[in-house]
Amino acid sequence: MSRRDGAEPRLQAVDLTRRAVDLQELMDDPDCDPRALARTFRRFALVNALVSGWRAAWRTHVAPALPANGRGRVLDVGCGGGDLARALVRWAAADGFEVEVVGADPDERAIAAANRSTPRGVTFRQQSSAELVAAGERFDVVVSNHVLHHLGDEERHGFLADSERLASSRSLHSDIRRSASAYRAYAVGSTFVAAGTFVRVDGLRSIRRSFTLPELHDALPPGWRAERATPHRVLAIHDA
Repeated sequence: MSRRDGAEPRLQAVDLTRRAVDLQELMDDPDCDPRALARTFRRFALVNALVSGWRAAWRTHVAPALPANGRGRVLDVGCGGGDLARALVRWAAADGFEVEVVGADPDERAIAAANRSTPRGVTFRQQSSAELVAAGERFDVVVSNHVLHHLGDEERHGFLADSERLASSRSLHSDIRRSASAYRAYAVGSTFVAAGTFVRVDGLRSIRRSFTLPELHDALPPGWRAERATPHRVLAIHDA
């Protein structure tokens, strides 16, 4: 059951056997507290650094798909506050790549948060994947973090089709792998960073909305594959 009072039920009362697709996250409400939202975007940068597993995904899935000359163009679609886009540029430089990263999100609130820090090599745009396709944009690699569980079936198919058109080498979409252990670990760990934000409630709701590996496999169109990653992650991958 969805609760709008900023609280989540105890683990024993949570049904994790199926996706809670009707559960709304607080930060998706256009009328949510803008100060709490801004703090949430900043705090999620810390949370993602700890639990998203993107450093490993960069090495195993993103870097190998970049041009052999070490220069490339990456799109972070649905970039939120921009922490992944900034991290990708840092990791690329550390590994000897020269990468341009574009972070795109249709939500002006996300782009406002992202634009508070724009290091060299990173730009942010208020655009959807469909708008980027219409503009004729192309990237070596298209990535996203925590986008898939937000999308309904029709939206997801459109989003993945856009990714195929935008990526000349690989698309890589990472999300949470739903499980009782993921829910339990996040319920405990998030209490230390959640004050004044939506981090705890929305993170727990994200887990409840997310896919297991078999569910993601069944939800992907032909040409895509689902992979398990740690900690508590699933990856949707398409190679051009």
